[in-house]
Amino acid sequence: MKKNVLVITGSPRKGGNSDLMADAFIEGAKSAGHIVTKWCSGEKKIEGCRACETCFSTGKACSFDDDFNQLAPLIEKAEVLVLATPVYWFSYPAQIKAAIDKMYSFYMGKRSLKIKESVLLTCAEMDDMSVFDGMKTTYDHIRSFLQWENRGYLAVPSVHAAGDIIGTTALHKARALGSEL
Repeated sequence: MKKNVLVITGSPRKGGNSDLMADAFIEGAKSAGHIVTKWCSGEKKIEGCRACETCFSTGKACSFDDDFNQLAPLIEKAEVLVLATPVYWFSYPAQIKAAIDKMYSFYMGKRSLKIKESVLLTCAEMDDMSVFDGMKTTYDHIRSFLQWENRGYLAVPSVHAAGDIIGTTALHKARALGSEL
């Protein structure tokens, strides 16, 4: 069955390791017949949530007009949400974290989502797998709260320079995750 997949990337570095992982996942998902949209948070301007609780009251997801209002319609259409991001200081980069935080607007605005499945693709420069703990815990809490089925979690250590990930099996694994949706 064809699914509408939204891949939100977190790195501001085009062609970086998490971006390559996202592209491999997208290739796999498209080969399986899914419709995929890639949205690069690192290229956007999203302010943090101001907790004004006026979500959707002005006809937009966020009353403060920033690039999240371009993302919100894509989130509404998605059946699968994929977060593809590097680790920054043991967590999500600010760009993607702001987008994740503003997803609160759907909860606050009592807007149901079609998303039923999710995937987390992440990488880090360090070789210690514990650097992924904070990110994975946050991801698990989000998907549990929203009752999304986890369709995959891929954490790749020891990649820093753009393209380091090419020397690993990660792109193959990301492609396989996409094709197995």
